[in-house]
Amino acid sequence: MKLLSFLNQGRETWGAVVGDGVVDLGKVFPQYATLADYIGSSAYLNAAQDVVGHTADIKLSDVVYLPVIPRPEKIICAVRNYMDHHQEVLAAGMHRELSEEPPIFLRVWRSQCAHNQPIVRPRVSESLDWEGELAVIIGKGGRDIPESEAFEHVAGYSCYNDGSVREWQFHAKQIASGKNFESTGGFGPWMVTADEIAPNRQLKLEVRLNGEVVQSSHTGHMIFGIAKMISYASTIFTLTPGDVIATGTPAGVGWSRKPPRFMKHGDVCEVEIEAVGTLSNPIVDQT
Repeated sequence: MKLLSFLNQGRETWGAVVGDGVVDLGKVFPQYATLADYIGSSAYLNAAQDVVGHTADIKLSDVVYLPVIPRPEKIICAVRNYMDHHQEVLAAGMHRELSEEPPIFLRVWRSQCAHNQPIVRPRVSESLDWEGELAVIIGKGGRDIPESEAFEHVAGYSCYNDGSVREWQFHAKQIASGKNFESTGGFGPWMVTADEIAPNRQLKLEVRLNGEVVQSSHTGHMIFGIAKMISYASTIFTLTPGDVIATGTPAGVGWSRKPPRFMKHGDVCEVEIEAVGTLSNPIVDQT
């Protein structure tokens, strides 16, 4: 099942994709104000049954999307979690040792934008780069989660474009400044529930800029798997329903090209992940 957050007559709500339409489950279940509330509840186990008998409230083609989880408590992002990306970083002249544990950083929710909404190139930079990633959405919270139990905490999966403002990323050894400009991280269009994707299934990931393939890989190339990232992150802080883990990007980013290539006003960037969907964002300059 595909679950999403969206606007319906100016009201923030959430629902399920059914055919070519969307059922407004926020209206059906007002006790769950957000999708995060729903996936963190016991009711989520009956998600497939919850749409039975309900007709679509809005055509999918008319939906104004919100980020799948509009205001997650935490957006946990993996750094250099694909071996080919690590190798292209080395080839570009930046010396980085592989870590024994997953290197991570945090994004803030205002740095996100939804499917079909613009990724904004900040006026202070001309180096806005793409990074297509699989996003894992936490349903069951917890602390100190063993790897063997990690997938019990996964509500679903989505597409993420972990947009990077490169020179700001390189201002210091900590990269967070280049990862948190407002509306630089695309997230969507929906989440596919975990029951539809087997744990550790290899999913093809492709990024296209104006229709040209710029990244092509699959999630089997990740250095640290999903279970490891969940366990590691939960050692640091309590994971809560709606938390997002962006699992890293493969080779093919614009910064490593010769000459470098970046997203600019008028471009369209798409992140397509097998069994999940396609996230599309136009690129605009900050006004």
